[in-house]
Amino acid sequence: MFPNSLLGRPPFTPSHQQHNNFFALSPTLYSHQQLIDAQFNFQNVDLSRAVSLQPLTYGTVSPIQTSTTPLFRGRKRISDETTFPLDGKRQRFHSPHQEPTIINQIVPLSADRRYSMPPLFHTHYVPDIIRCVPPLREIPLLEPREITLPEAKDKLSQQILELFETCQQQASDLKKKELCRAQLQREIQLLFPQSRLFLVGSSLNGFGARSSDGDLCLVVKEEPVNQKTEARHILTLVHKHFCTRLSGYIERPQLIRAKVPIVKFRDKVSCVEFDLNVNNTVGIRNTFLLRTYAYLENRVRPLVLVIKKWASHHDINDASRGTLSSYSLVLMVLHYLQTLPEPILPSLQKIYPESFSTSVQLHLVHHAPCNVPPYLSKNESSLGDLLLGFLKYYATEFDWNTQMISVREAKAIPRPDDIEWRNKYICVEEPFDGTNTARAVHEKQKFDMIKDQFLKSWHRLKNKRDLNSVLPLRAATLKR
Repeated sequence: MFPNSLLGRPPFTPSHQQHNNFFALSPTLYSHQQLIDAQFNFQNVDLSRAVSLQPLTYGTVSPIQTSTTPLFRGRKRISDETTFPLDGKRQRFHSPHQEPTIINQIVPLSADRRYSMPPLFHTHYVPDIIRCVPPLREIPLLEPREITLPEAKDKLSQQILELFETCQQQASDLKKKELCRAQLQREIQLLFPQSRLFLVGSSLNGFGARSSDGDLCLVVKEEPVNQKTEARHILTLVHKHFCTRLSGYIERPQLIRAKVPIVKFRDKVSCVEFDLNVNNTVGIRNTFLLRTYAYLENRVRPLVLVIKKWASHHDINDASRGTLSSYSLVLMVLHYLQTLPEPILPSLQKIYPESFSTSVQLHLVHHAPCNVPPYLSKNESSLGDLLLGFLKYYATEFDWNTQMISVREAKAIPRPDDIEWRNKYICVEEPFDGTNTARAVHEKQKFDMIKDQFLKSWHRLKNKRDLNSVLPLRAATLKR
């Protein structure tokens, strides 16, 4: 099985069929000489195999302009190949979202590179929601409608459910991202023929909203790469390829040389923003761990979505500005649900160590959700009560000074006495590599702002029992 390929089949062109056993290859897949060869491939790629930059038409939408005229922002000219300075902060595009009426291929290919692909949907498939989490092979059905949502017996719980149903990522949203991933993989394989491109993060882990960006992980070899040297060199080649070959379809790819470097870009056809990293394989593993938690209990996904919306509304959900990343927030919610007097979630890594071990090969990690049945909790708290309890827990009960949030252990544990955790304001353990996912919160002012929002929101919500008191529903719905 191939995770992130359509219906689990290798998405390579017929001429690349010999590479379909990628993860069985030697760990020294790309040597220094091979990286040089990749650069040579970029400079000498056969133009007959490159994309044909023809205008695209989406139903009644105007064709996309492929002009190379320099862009302007205000009165400043911006070059087409802007790269950010060392450790520059990630920036977002703020282009208006367009909802195309017809979904075409993200990157049109020349005639000799078009080939038939298996259909995206198995229309006869209905996930067995009783026995297991829906498997990865049914990518368009990662958000199955058949999963029964919890019953809302009070106004606050009803508001949470309505917000979730309005803003959750739809199958069509995921399909757009998967189409772009598949096409970009073919393009990147012109440089690195045996590489694989994975869709990771909220788009695939079950906690995505309609407005969620797409996260991509380019795997060039199974062993780690040096993010400061090797990963930057690989992304430099990818960035140049995007700028020269795909400039008509990818809007302003930007190479951001942060601790984990990325290429940030916006796909003009799907109007989705993407972040692409190299060999950050822990992101593939935690995607499927979180995906299993998402479908383990029917209150988890609505609660996570409303908390992410709440944090974004109060400006405490942006790691690039020194607050909490969405990933840290999800881990905080899971930890809270694990530590209730009557837990709603267990530690999956404790119960199923063989499924969520770092020794599991990457091409097998997507099997884990299929092996885990739903968790039957005796806790019958409503969504409204759980939201209130979450705010109260981090406002008044959790000891930020001495404790670390650990989903792996399903409890708060003492901070280790090493540089990764010492003198940090918020400590959230990454379940696989043990790093601090909340290390972006490095200013006391931002930490105090986060704690203050938890406390204020808890008091307001406790008194009014109306979600609008802490999260204006109209504004949250419009953002989707």
